[in-house]
Amino acid sequence: MIRKLKSGKYRLYSRKKDEKTGRRRNLGTFDSREAAEKHEREVQYFKRH
Repeated sequence: MIRKLKSGKYRLYSRKKDEKTGRRRNLGTFDSREAAEKHEREVQYFKRH
């Protein structure tokens, strides 16, 4: 899940909410949406390999 921040950057959040905090985990902040999407694909690949 990618959200745009007020600063104009994009942050990648986990798809599931964290059990302890009830919020989504921050998986990184990126300057462009393309970079965030690329990292999200890398995370999904890594989860299965």
